[in-house]
Amino acid sequence: MRIAMVSEHASPLAALGGVDAGGQNVHVAALASELAKAGHQVAVYTRRDDPSLPDQVEMLPGVHVVHVPAGPADHLPKDELVPYMPEFGRWLARAWGQGTLPDVVHSHFWMSGLAALEAARMVRVPVVHTFHALGSVKRRHQGARDTSPVGRVDAETRIARRADLVIATCSDEVAELRRLGVPDTHVTVVPCGVDVQRFSPSPEGAGEPDAGHAHQLLCVGRLVERKGVDTVIEALAALPGTELVIAGGPPAHRLGDDPEARRLRELADRLGVGRRVRFLGSVPHARMPDVIRAADVVVATPWYEPFGIVPLEAAACGRPVVASAVGGMLDTVEHGATGLLVPPRDAAAVAQALQTLLADPALRSRFGARARRRAVARYGWDRVARATERAYAPLVAACGAGEATA
Repeated sequence: MRIAMVSEHASPLAALGGVDAGGQNVHVAALASELAKAGHQVAVYTRRDDPSLPDQVEMLPGVHVVHVPAGPADHLPKDELVPYMPEFGRWLARAWGQGTLPDVVHSHFWMSGLAALEAARMVRVPVVHTFHALGSVKRRHQGARDTSPVGRVDAETRIARRADLVIATCSDEVAELRRLGVPDTHVTVVPCGVDVQRFSPSPEGAGEPDAGHAHQLLCVGRLVERKGVDTVIEALAALPGTELVIAGGPPAHRLGDDPEARRLRELADRLGVGRRVRFLGSVPHARMPDVIRAADVVVATPWYEPFGIVPLEAAACGRPVVASAVGGMLDTVEHGATGLLVPPRDAAAVAQALQTLLADPALRSRFGARARRRAVARYGWDRVARATERAYAPLVAACGAGEATA
């Protein structure tokens, strides 16, 4: 198949270098790579945000990244990109009309959906869409602090109804789309993936906590309030002899200037656990497996989470997880088998779950081993790519049949 991926603000090239690489960058890079390994030709279209960028880059054999001129060739916050999506879409239509049409277009994030559907209005090509996050969920949980452009929820509803297929990343997203009026028959679930070669269990003897602490917990993610790290700090008061390591946010030398890092430190000091909370700052993706392996339990307790890649990375490393029962973690964490699910913003429940795991090394080992097997069987990028291929196939076949009878 000739596959066009549209990822307007998240270039897969950033994922390779690790700088400014978020979940969407990694997802698009890994999925494109695996599809190319399966023999497909993949072109990823992302917005040109630097005038020095070449028009096209071969990322890997079978994967090309195309820099689309839409708006100023400068870095812009993604919330400011909406006005340039019609231009992005028209450029795609011209490029495909003058060359070879892709067999399928897969857009990532709602603004990419706007561009892909604008192009599909002018050239006949099936469009598959993955939201990665839904504005309706963000607005529900962030309220007035939601910085999304006006009209995002309405636009997402239109995209979901106009795309030929929506690939949701978890069952919770299917339920949310249903609330927006999108029928289940228009949606299929293909989860996000994890690199199960890079994220793998540690050799014997690795993962020892720092001297002076019996156990080590790990939280990973951006330092924003909705990630719920404060809930873990509150739980730490009931876990003597346990250290909490927090990975994420700005570089270590700039943590003192970060409002959320300061708030969390002040909370830890106020609760008397400040000496048992350690901030690492930003950690290169290549180092994350070692950081995860050093923990006895990985804790992920956001208020809401569209998918949540950290529990998958922990599972691949053979580490049990305590996670909020929200979003994608309802699928990725098998309660009572690979980890424990708790209500969001419930420090007492987090403490109780952690006490259960920290008191029983054999239980942690069983959970970790099952988590690893489940990660390989369900969430390896090879499995995700095959499921994505299966989602594309009927649309490509139907489009080909339509052309044959035209």
